[in-house]
Amino acid sequence: MPSYEIRLNIPADRLQAYYRDGVQTVLAQASDGRRVQFPVASLRPFVSHGGVSGCFVLLTDDDNKLIEIRRKSF
Repeated sequence: MPSYEIRLNIPADRLQAYYRDGVQTVLAQASDGRRVQFPVASLRPFVSHGGVSGCFVLLTDDDNKLIEIRRKSF
């Protein structure tokens, strides 16, 4: 199963703008340099008062459709 490691730092005001403006997807660069796009709604479990911040692993199927996003623990 393909996976992508990404680091995000999206402040709360930017996330609010995404939702207000109807943004559907987030574009991020994986640690290996590949660009990945995934639904902004998949970040909801990770939103805090400060926004979304941290390292995440995106798991996809063989067609690169998002299956799961996990916060990476160190």
